[in-house]
Amino acid sequence: MCNEDLVQYITEQAAKAGEIAAKKMFGDYALYCDGKVVGLICDDYLYLKPLKPLESVLHECDRQMRPPYDGAKPHFVITDVDDADYVSQLVKITADHLPKKR
Repeated sequence: MCNEDLVQYITEQAAKAGEIAAKKMFGDYALYCDGKVVGLICDDYLYLKPLKPLESVLHECDRQMRPPYDGAKPHFVITDVDDADYVSQLVKITADHLPKKR
C-alpha cells in the first residue's frame, strides 16, 4: 500500500513532464504522463519502465532494478524523488519512448 501524500508529491515532482496523473489500482498506483502508463508507485517507491534511453540519465542510486510486485518484470527503482527536474526528465523520457496510445 502507498502513502497517498507520497503519491501526490511524486505527481507534483513530475509535473514538468506533461499531463501527470496517478490512478489507484490494487492498493498501489499507476503513474501516467500524457495518457501513457510510464511507471508505478508501489509500496512507497516510484518504479519506471526499464527503457534503454533512461540509462544515460539515471543517477547511480536509481540504477537498481526490481519488480514492483510479485510476478512483474523488473523496473528501475527511483529513490531520488526530491529533485523535480530530474523526476520530470525521467518521466518525460519514458513517455516519449513508449508507443502512442490508441
